[in-house]
Amino acid sequence: MKRLLIILGIIAAVVLVGFFSLRSWTKSSSPEAVAQVDQNGLKIKVDYCQPYKKGRKIFGGLVPYGKVWRTGANEATIIEFDQNVVVAGQPLNKGEYTLWTIPSADGWIAIFNGETGQWGTNYDQTKDVLRVPVASRKHSPMAEQFYISFSPSATGTDMILAWDQTEAVIPVQKRTNSD
Repeated sequence: MKRLLIILGIIAAVVLVGFFSLRSWTKSSSPEAVAQVDQNGLKIKVDYCQPYKKGRKIFGGLVPYGKVWRTGANEATIIEFDQNVVVAGQPLNKGEYTLWTIPSADGWIAIFNGETGQWGTNYDQTKDVLRVPVASRKHSPMAEQFYISFSPSATGTDMILAWDQTEAVIPVQKRTNSD
């Protein structure tokens, strides 16, 4: 019995070491990042991973047009709003969501999904809370690594998703009682 417990302990240790080694390896190729803004009382935080271009064709290639993309790498991207907001003209309640997108050559669709904690390939459309069309445009200079940033706008902030020669712009503002 003692021998069996020792063997099970060794197996558990090997599995844990393997898990953390694999996690460390995937994070080295697409490191974790945080984008956040605290502007005029509006706080937004985005936890995501940053893949590299590595000479590949990104949009319309590695990230196909018309298909749901995890908007980053590894685990699904998490976005948190500290209050009720308006995203691209549509109301969204405060809380934590996963951020998904559907890129196309003419514009993107931003998706806020109520399921969190999943790997970035486990998308469940039935958990979508909001889908909104957003503008995309040419990004210069070319971004080798995917990144998310915020830029102040007249009514709130624009969340910028940039990679390669493309960026999508997701306008966000605080929701007032009349929204």
